Amino acid sequence: MTDERLLHRGVKILHDPVRNKGTAFTLAEREELGLLGLLPPRVHSPAEQEQRVLLNVRAKDNDLERYLYLIALQDRNETLFYRVLTNNLEELMPLIYTPTVGKACQQFQHIYRASRGLYISIEDLGRVRELLANWPHPEARIIVVTDGERILGLGDLGADGMGIPIGKLSLYTACAGIDPTECMPVMLDVGTDNESLLDDPLYIGLERRRSRGERYDALVDEFLAAANELFPGIVIQLEDFGKTNAFRLLERYRDEYCLFDDDIQGTGAVAVAGIIAAMRITGIEPEQQRLLFLGAGEAGIGIADTFVAALAERGVPADDARKRCWFVDTQGLLVAGRETIDPTKQPYAHEHEAIGDFAAAVEALEPTAIIGVSGQAGLFTRPVVEAMARINERPIVFALSNPTSKAECTAEEAYTWSEGRAVFASGSPFGDVTIGTRTFKPGQGNNAYIFPGVGLGVIVSGAKRVTDTMFLAAAKALAEEVTDADLGEGRVYPPLSRIRAVSARIAYDVAEIAFADGLSDMARPDDLLAAIEARMFRAVYPHYA
Repeated sequence: MTDERLLHRGVKILHDPVRNKGTAFTLAEREELGLLGLLPPRVHSPAEQEQRVLLNVRAKDNDLERYLYLIALQDRNETLFYRVLTNNLEELMPLIYTPTVGKACQQFQHIYRASRGLYISIEDLGRVRELLANWPHPEARIIVVTDGERILGLGDLGADGMGIPIGKLSLYTACAGIDPTECMPVMLDVGTDNESLLDDPLYIGLERRRSRGERYDALVDEFLAAANELFPGIVIQLEDFGKTNAFRLLERYRDEYCLFDDDIQGTGAVAVAGIIAAMRITGIEPEQQRLLFLGAGEAGIGIADTFVAALAERGVPADDARKRCWFVDTQGLLVAGRETIDPTKQPYAHEHEAIGDFAAAVEALEPTAIIGVSGQAGLFTRPVVEAMARINERPIVFALSNPTSKAECTAEEAYTWSEGRAVFASGSPFGDVTIGTRTFKPGQGNNAYIFPGVGLGVIVSGAKRVTDTMFLAAAKALAEEVTDADLGEGRVYPPLSRIRAVSARIAYDVAEIAFADGLSDMARPDDLLAAIEARMFRAVYPHYA
């Protein structure tokens, strides 16, 4: 028997999460693979295994324990993990991603169990290719990479931020069918400025402050070049970089590599999709919208840029479109007369008197929508929401900051303070809210509606670049998937139970752009949708005997 054959027999296969089937191995497979005696005698169906997993998850005392149980399952049996996740997405997505992943990242050094993902540190300069070559799956097609500087709304979590790439890639598989062996989470550990982590003896990252400047840029350069050399056609998603680096790296590399920033472009697309859907409720045309943002970081600018692109497609000049978007940041209303203005904010600095308070800005500007991307909880106060309800028959209130603890207001607050008239969405999930005789099902403006489908479309089409046009197309496709029944329940996004179909639709539109704009050397399949659906991973065990 060859050494290669031994790797796929006996206890080896039970310890391989890609090939392990646990108690679902048939008797014939157990005989063939040397598993007799290594498993309990009864063979269970995948459905029975799923039932056991759900019983265990639901029996846990808190969401962090549920997260740990699910990650442990992912580490030992990926097929079962994705079967359970895909079949129960509305229940489990909040556990493997926001809001629970935020808690997991905050405690990552204390709950670390097993290696998952690839860690590349600033000390690895000059040998990044060597580290990437250690990745066990040469068929990798998509990388989610972070440097941990701005994890959700929680700030600098350094190497503990690895939970985000891991969670995002789980959603690529569950929501869009990217094979898990094609997914690579990467942490660029350049240090951390988080004092509590540096003082913690269990911290898993470099015990040093963040590197910036030339060495930082050299690491990113080396990583991107090596990744594209070793994994031709790789799609790279930048995730949770600090604001300055996020905009800078996207601008620097977007025309050189197949790369995008989900916090800027993905957030822009999902929020604009929600606004487009909300307009079917409010009856206000896009050209008449006035958006007031609380927060002017990656998410806010990304949303505004995507909204401007949507108006430009309708023939509105860019300068006029930008005047429909206003920002309040830490210095108050962003106005043209401010002494110093960040270049990313400059296009949205309009002529107006200075206003230091968000509530006062609402009164002065009379927006049709307020969009919270501040990372600060509770800033959509009762006076703010009541003012929006006085100004608008159906005010749009999007509290998009993640995790739930950072939301600008809760769903219950938005509906109660507006007497049930708010069109509400949030970044993390909220439960149903009953006002009088009506029950609202709040929409979740989660980027999971966008980035998996975009990634799938880019992979299927072999696109060489990811463009803003693709994200605008994704926003429109997502909005079109919202039914009248969804709107009647207060949703401006489809239920998560439909997300795989939504992702396939988005992938189709993204791939069409790649073929039409000459971004691919591949021939367009005659039946593009069928090609997309055929490529989507399904959590079904292989047969070995």
